[in-house]
Amino acid sequence: MIAVIGDFMIDHYLWGDSHRISPEAPVPVVEITEEEDRLGGAGNAVNSLLSLKSDILISTVLGKGSKRLLDILDDKNIDCSGVFVDDNRDTIIKSRIMSSHQQMIRYDRESTIPITTEYEDMIFEYISQHISSIALMLLSDYEKGVLTNRLTQKLIHLANIHNIKLIIDPKKEFYKYQNAWMLKPNKKELSIATGVDIKTKDDLITAGWSLKEELNLEYLLVTLGENGMALFGDEYTHIPTVTKEVYDVTGAGDTVLASLGYYLEHHNDIIEAIHFANTAAAIVVGKIGSATVTIGEINAKEGELNYNADYKIIDIKQIANVIESYKSNSQKIVFTNGCFDILHLGHVKYLQKAKALGDVLIVGLNSNDSVKKLKGSSRPINDQYDRAYLLASLQVVDLVIIFSEDTPYNLIQTIQPDILTKGADYKDKLVVGSDLVNDVRLIELVDGRSTSKIIEIAKGEIC
Repeated sequence: MIAVIGDFMIDHYLWGDSHRISPEAPVPVVEITEEEDRLGGAGNAVNSLLSLKSDILISTVLGKGSKRLLDILDDKNIDCSGVFVDDNRDTIIKSRIMSSHQQMIRYDRESTIPITTEYEDMIFEYISQHISSIALMLLSDYEKGVLTNRLTQKLIHLANIHNIKLIIDPKKEFYKYQNAWMLKPNKKELSIATGVDIKTKDDLITAGWSLKEELNLEYLLVTLGENGMALFGDEYTHIPTVTKEVYDVTGAGDTVLASLGYYLEHHNDIIEAIHFANTAAAIVVGKIGSATVTIGEINAKEGELNYNADYKIIDIKQIANVIESYKSNSQKIVFTNGCFDILHLGHVKYLQKAKALGDVLIVGLNSNDSVKKLKGSSRPINDQYDRAYLLASLQVVDLVIIFSEDTPYNLIQTIQPDILTKGADYKDKLVVGSDLVNDVRLIELVDGRSTSKIIEIAKGEIC
């Protein structure tokens, strides 16, 4: 279990369209069409951990108006017994007006005074009571008063004596992070903490080693924006970025914090953990708002970067989580199936037309045994993995799932696609799964292109 302690807040979004300038002042008028509350601040790390299917424990202090945030936590089935309310404070709300994928303005309501010793002790006692089930701690400090010097030092000491990794996303008061396992500032925060104007690699290295030594850290991880990350441990290591497009950096730091925690909870390789977190950050900054990433998205991004299509080939046991992700993003799913024994032009054009009908194309592929039952003992020509990989290598194919049954009925039932496609040769024939979907499309095939004909030519039966 991963414990998340820090400044929780509401990210409040007002979405709308802007087509005119106000007659009262030279500012755009945004006509609001949608309003949304999201978990923000330290909650961004929680969102990311939930997306990664982690077990979590949270603790914080809220203020007046806490019900609005508690309702968000309750909707996510998060245990709130470690969330305390001080009516002398305000629950933090950051409101953003968005138009055409751009943030027009942000306005905040917040309290930044330090929590009292009473609430410090309540958080510490709560974490102490659950320490035996905590594998790793994440402290997300937005400098809004929850992570005081006293509480932070007590949590660091607690983690150290129980040999628990503790990672901190810091702000300005770096003295309170002394003896932590890992501190994760950005370059600007490092510059402010050390007084070093970081313009070159040498400046970065000087500042990094200085802060690591001063605070007696096990690791210092510095995020460098478009330049990746720098790790100071036993030695200096630079990890380049994989980001291509940046739409919104909201919550990117918490995505790194959460993905580091997730990976280190399951593995002990810190360099691999940073690569994992780096990939997660690259995905999240390409989305709008306080976004999250899934394991499937991270695997897909790593496969894309490595020109490896294996990430598109998934087991039927994995499909539920993947489909949930597609549907939560309102993506239209197209499903088709076949043997695809010798991939040819007819196959590719068919798949291109199928993909054009929606956002995601999933291909159900008959296993070797399934093909033998359908085509005879001499088939398939190509092994099921070879066939799956060739399909997955096509840009239009998003996922390939191998099934062993005679038909893909159970697979279709699991996926519940928006559109089911087959070749036009199925006119006046029963399309398996047609009773499970609302939209069945028959696609014209390329004349004279088939696996059977290719095999006949190869045998010399056709000149």
